[in-house]
Amino acid sequence: MAFDCGFTKEDNWFRYRAAAIIIEDGCILVVGNDKENYFYSVGGGVHMNEKAEDAVIREVLEETGARYQIDRLAIIHENFWNGNGAYDKGLHCHEIALYYLMKPRGTKELNSNSLTHFNDRETMHWIPIKEIDNYTIYPTFLKDYLLSNHTGIEHIITDERVK
Repeated sequence: MAFDCGFTKEDNWFRYRAAAIIIEDGCILVVGNDKENYFYSVGGGVHMNEKAEDAVIREVLEETGARYQIDRLAIIHENFWNGNGAYDKGLHCHEIALYYLMKPRGTKELNSNSLTHFNDRETMHWIPIKEIDNYTIYPTFLKDYLLSNHTGIEHIITDERVK
């Protein structure tokens, strides 16, 4: 059994995550689940002794049922928030995530049948990038990122903690 790189101490939660930016035909692939009213990026916790590159490929396959290849590392994201969702309620959350741009496969066909760690059904959604402002998507930087051009690796810090 593999363990994610993360821990909870008192009312603090830390997580190391690998995530994918998957774009096909002008649409981005995002995930929704039965408990939350927003979408989020494909990805998950990096396991102990696992490279982030291997983690993102594993997570994408687990969640979508499709094999994607990495194009490049796009974003290093430091994320801080006060938990108020079904999974993080009451916790001070700190996440380091590496976002990888994946190579397009030329098809939106997936074979997903994914569950969250809490056994809630996850569903995949292709959202047209030009309509992305009509959706609530986390991380919040993703909307602006997708609507502009990028070439290198970006370091983004998001601090949504309520003081």
